Amino acid sequence: QNGPHPLPLSFAQQRLWFVDQFGPRQSLYNVPSALRLEGPLDVRALQKSLGAIVERHEILRTTYGFQNGHPVQEIEPATSVPLPVVDLRHLHNGEREETLQAALEAEAARPFDLGNDDMLRARIFQLGAEDHVLFINLHHITCDEWSLDIFFRELAHFYQGASSSRPIGLAELPIQY
Repeated sequence: QNGPHPLPLSFAQQRLWFVDQFGPRQSLYNVPSALRLEGPLDVRALQKSLGAIVERHEILRTTYGFQNGHPVQEIEPATSVPLPVVDLRHLHNGEREETLQAALEAEAARPFDLGNDDMLRARIFQLGAEDHVLFINLHHITCDEWSLDIFFRELAHFYQGASSSRPIGLAELPIQY
């Protein structure tokens, strides 16, 4: 962690924190993404890759609280990212897609608790032996569309290394958000 502890919020983070504190917890600022993955999938390598991203980016392991009359960021230690696998292979095709869609909508609608939750949620839906959907949900306080592109590029980079047993590092970040 760089800088003082705890850290102040940026102006954009303050707005999102304020909305979260003074209204019913909502999913309005969730940033969900679902990717269809065809071909063999190494779930352990994917989980390891998500962990590498969380370790690399402090913002993904930050919680938001209130101290001395001000909202603050608390950077948590890096931990492994839960990656549950939901097996839908037993369902018939139409039922499988309908169940998948309902599950994706439910996950996207699940609000974040900015003071306690991990700001990255991930889940795999297994549709077939080589047919999966990776669902990622982030809170907007941690990302925007531009940073989401970086997230997925780094995920692909780390996954390539982890799945081939040749860890591929990235240069250390000169600054954190």
